[in-house]
Amino acid sequence: MTQTPAFEDLLALIQDRSAALRGSVAGSPDLEVRVPSCPDWSLRDLVEHLAHVHRFWAAAVVAGPSEKPPTVPPADDTLPADPLARSAAATQELVAALRAAGPAVDCWTWWGDSGIPTTSGAVARHQVREAAVHAFDAQLATGTPQPVPAVVALDGIAEFIGVSHGTAGPWPHEPARIGLHAAEGESWLVDVTEPGSLLIDSRHETAADLHGSASDLLLVLHGRLPLDNLRTEGDRATLENLLNWPDLD
Repeated sequence: MTQTPAFEDLLALIQDRSAALRGSVAGSPDLEVRVPSCPDWSLRDLVEHLAHVHRFWAAAVVAGPSEKPPTVPPADDTLPADPLARSAAATQELVAALRAAGPAVDCWTWWGDSGIPTTSGAVARHQVREAAVHAFDAQLATGTPQPVPAVVALDGIAEFIGVSHGTAGPWPHEPARIGLHAAEGESWLVDVTEPGSLLIDSRHETAADLHGSASDLLLVLHGRLPLDNLRTEGDRATLENLLNWPDLD
């Protein structure tokens, strides 16, 4: 199985994917263009969302162990008015907080019941995935969609299974085993049962399987691409149930 990138590499990937989002938005003459994959948002909303997310998680990491979400300090009045510049400053704030903390500081997260660590390292890993998916959102809105880099998508799939499926609540359908198979050579077998989902790494019979590039797999899991972008095997209803299970709103 693909290993999660090293902590410093995660920080670099946060910067890279966030810059990709801003670069796509900077190429648009109108920040009020709607984002097809997030139809309630404009490009401006997407940039402001990323800035808010980065400042929120910077505050969570700085606060350290806590049972409550952090209080985000007011934005610095000296920050530029331009939303892209504010977003860049927020990304640097997040990366600086993570680097100062290192990968092993406990902090508040919303995935405490998933079995995924609640550490600064886990925050960094999650923020790579978030920035990558929103970079694709921006590219889609500006007509320049690009695949998620394989190193990001491969680890992002495993992280999605652990965090998003791990916090989705009881599986409301018949228990099933589903295979996800990336063209890059990695596979994940997921047992979905009443308590939730369990990622397993040994080969067993599956009820259904998804095949495609790691980027397409990740983006389909996130609802950014339709299921038909992937090759499917087995019970299609089981696959549709899997995709509709986590509440990603």
